[in-house]
Amino acid sequence: MGPVGPPRMIGDHRARIAAMTRYYDLDEADRAVPELTGIVRVLGEQRAELVRLRDEVLARGGGGGDGAPTALAERSERQTEAPIADDLRLTRLRMQGLIDQMAAGVARIDALGLTLRDIEHGLVDIPALVSGRQVWLCWQLGETAIGWWHGLDTGFSGRRPLAELE
Repeated sequence: MGPVGPPRMIGDHRARIAAMTRYYDLDEADRAVPELTGIVRVLGEQRAELVRLRDEVLARGGGGGDGAPTALAERSERQTEAPIADDLRLTRLRMQGLIDQMAAGVARIDALGLTLRDIEHGLVDIPALVSGRQVWLCWQLGETAIGWWHGLDTGFSGRRPLAELE
């Protein structure tokens, strides 16, 4: 077994199609669109909520630790701070729940053999073979069918209409 390179991140346009990948034809890719639409829409909503909660935690000054007061204070101050610390803990639990739900959505996309590129913009690449050449069929949230593709070395900015696929 040879050396393993660094892991590929979501959105890494250089990510290659794995050797044992399932390739989609256009009809199969189009049949995946309704499920993708639901998953990616929910992921986008969850991401927005996670960002909102993160900003709320930071605005309250709870960016680190477990939300408990960090210095010894008088008893009355601790009693005042306790509800705030409890709110921060609850918010962090909600954030963790969102992260877990998002991980399940990403895992479903991965199980389909597809590559989520960008949650915020709803970008997903679908592996395909065209005349023996590996390409990505490119889908974005809001599109009702697959209409775009790009080569392995280009990302969203290099996507072209299917009519140009040779």
